[in-house]
Parts: sequence; structure tokens; C-alpha cells
Amino acid sequence: MAFSRPSYTESVVGRSLLLAMFLAGAVWPQQPKTLQKSRPADQPKAQQQEQEPPEEDESLKPKVYAFNPLEAERDLKVGNYYFKKGNYKAAASRFREATKWNPAYAEAYLRLGESEEKMKDKQAAQEAYAKYLELAPDAKDAEAIKKKLGGKR
Repeated sequence: MAFSRPSYTESVVGRSLLLAMFLAGAVWPQQPKTLQKSRPADQPKAQQQEQEPPEEDESLKPKVYAFNPLEAERDLKVGNYYFKKGNYKAAASRFREATKWNPAYAEAYLRLGESEEKMKDKQAAQEAYAKYLELAPDAKDAEAIKKKLGGKR
């Protein structure tokens, strides 16, 4: 069995490939300093947050409330429906939405206080009642609400 020697060209090509792979492996993990600065891991978090793309899913964006008495009225009606059905948590959520659409909507605060009271959340009920009295101090049921608050007002 005779072993043949590779030709001169095959030998040079083979050695050149080995040298090229060795150099590529040695140079590969090293990056120029200009590239290292642009890596997101090295940037401060404030810059990373500025570079985040805008949210594409509309349902994940935070809801922005602007004065809208029609939305407030609609939320109050839906909240009243839930309240009558005995779903006080859903009712309170709708009344809270109504107060965000119209912060001066006294009836929404009154109904929110009643819902919170039904859910046994005395602190939240007192806050809602206090806001109601602040917005409508001359309401016909103001005295009854003051009694619920324990005479604080």
C-alpha cells in the first residue's frame, strides 16, 4: 500500500485554508471599539427606552382620558345595570371610568361610593362619598351621605 504525497498546489491550498480558519477564529470574538459602543447592552437604560419602537397593539396602550361627558354617561348607565344585577365589582369599575371621563360628575362618585360600600371597601367608599360632597354639597341626599361618613363633613 503506497501512500501518495499531495501535489504542491494541494499542499499550499490546504495550508492556506488552515491558516485562514485559524486567523478567522482568533479575530472573530474581537470587535472594533466603534461596534462595541453601539451594542444595546452597553448603552444606558434611558437611551434604550427612547429607542423602543411604538406599541403596535392598540389594546396594550394605556387608555387616555379626555373630558367626554357622553362616555361618562354611558359608563354610568352600564354601571347602574351591573349594580342592579348585583355585580358590584363591574359596577364600581364602570363608575370609576365615568369619573375619569368627567371628573366633575357627582352622580358617578355617589354610585361609586355605593358600589364600594357593597363590596365592603369602607375606605374607597368614604373617598368617593367625600368627592361627591365636594362636587355637590347642596344635593338632596347630602345629609344622608354625611351621616355615612360619620359626620366628618
